[in-house]
Amino acid sequence: MIVVIDFGSQYNQLIARRIRENRVFCQIEPPTVDIETIQSLNPDGIILSGGPSSIYEKKSPKIDTAIFDLGIPILGICYGMQFMIDALGGTVEKTTKREYGFAGLNIKKSKSLFEKIDQSTTCWMSHGDSITKLPKGFSVTASTDNTPVAAAENIKKNLYGLQFHPEVEHTPKGKQMLRNFLFNACDCKRNWNMKAFAKESIQQIKKTVGDKKVILGLSGGVDSSVTAVLIHQAIGKHLTCIFVDNGLLRLNEAAKLKIILKQHLNINIRFVNAAKFFLDALNGVTDPEKKRKIIGKIFMDIFDAEAKKIQGADFLAQGTLYPDIIESQSAFGGPTSIIKSHHNVGGLPKKMKLKLIEPLKYLFKDEVRALGKTLGMPEELIWRQPFPGPGLGIRIIGEITRKRLTVLRKVDDILIQEIKANGYYKKLWQSFAVLLPIKSVGVMGDKRTYENIVTLRAVTSKDAMTADWARLPHKLLAKISNRIINEVNGVNRVAYDISSKPPSTIEWE
Repeated sequence: MIVVIDFGSQYNQLIARRIRENRVFCQIEPPTVDIETIQSLNPDGIILSGGPSSIYEKKSPKIDTAIFDLGIPILGICYGMQFMIDALGGTVEKTTKREYGFAGLNIKKSKSLFEKIDQSTTCWMSHGDSITKLPKGFSVTASTDNTPVAAAENIKKNLYGLQFHPEVEHTPKGKQMLRNFLFNACDCKRNWNMKAFAKESIQQIKKTVGDKKVILGLSGGVDSSVTAVLIHQAIGKHLTCIFVDNGLLRLNEAAKLKIILKQHLNINIRFVNAAKFFLDALNGVTDPEKKRKIIGKIFMDIFDAEAKKIQGADFLAQGTLYPDIIESQSAFGGPTSIIKSHHNVGGLPKKMKLKLIEPLKYLFKDEVRALGKTLGMPEELIWRQPFPGPGLGIRIIGEITRKRLTVLRKVDDILIQEIKANGYYKKLWQSFAVLLPIKSVGVMGDKRTYENIVTLRAVTSKDAMTADWARLPHKLLAKISNRIINEVNGVNRVAYDISSKPPSTIEWE
């Protein structure tokens, strides 16, 4: 296994992903982790991630420099490399020429990290500081026009540094560099997979829960469904799932899911209609963070009430995934910059006397789907597109009303119908509609109209941390637009969102 030290990079999840793609397990730890904990994990290697800080800043994150004496191969990436160099006696200074984006990489030494890689390649840089002096025992292994020390190593001590980001797609040979670290420097074995993860997780859940009971918020999405099946295989009837209709679901979603869940999951499920509570509390609220917090609070209140009805319920299970944690990182003290708060992240209210179980919190969506397949779940559940916990509440920009929900549900239903009918549903990460808080002038039946604008959003992605807008055929987009305007009263204009993530997020709020 590999330990990744999180210095605050938004790309940390990609480092973890690249490692797991090679069937090697990894664990993310904060820079505050102590040496004893690292030793107890018995890692084959350590990766120091990038981060937004400068090494010479007073509050920049640091880890105990004793890690360099453990005899474990260490790879520093961007800030992680600069921390290594500074800690071992080198010099890092603010550069006169910052380097962001693509850069030509000139490899001076083809062994170690650069084995099987041409001497001239491309890398992705993102730094305003540079290494001006290497510690004793280190040598330069690669450079760019602006960065003389783009890579360095101390081969005797198995220490390696890359000023650029090998984990991103923009570094074409980055995956090979990471493979070289895993299998050449660390001598890892390809023995981690979803079957092993399932077995390990089931054992851990049994050990943690014992003879107590667990309740789980089941949304019908792949995350919560896989979580339910995994926990059910561990503790059986000691699990009770609760499906809460918050009034923010898609058209006929509650009824459809009730049939699907009962048909495919032989699990104890309670259905709670709480739409009125949510919609009354959201009346007049327009701020997206306030919406999320209101929805989250009411959800927890309902769970608290339901938990009290179940004797011996000591645990609440959630289908939290790793990208959820990354995007909410600073909400619970991590160094990563917060992007948005997530309904599953940040712990439980003090009044809720339940302990949290999150068996999927270090997995990515595709890994969750693979786990679901390993657990024998039907494809109908495994391949459901992601749907946010706050539901249509964050797809209606501005105030949420029952009338606006009705409009968006009809628009969304037409979009999904056509996406499925044309074979794009599994190809897309997500496809949905957003109702804007503005109206536009139109003409229908020779009469002036002043109606709502909806935006369609369809993206491709592997892990939701980065995404690109889907190049859907113009003919398909025209058909969807035509159906929406003709079939949905109150809409006279349809737009298509062509922004990628970053700089945009997938959801609008």
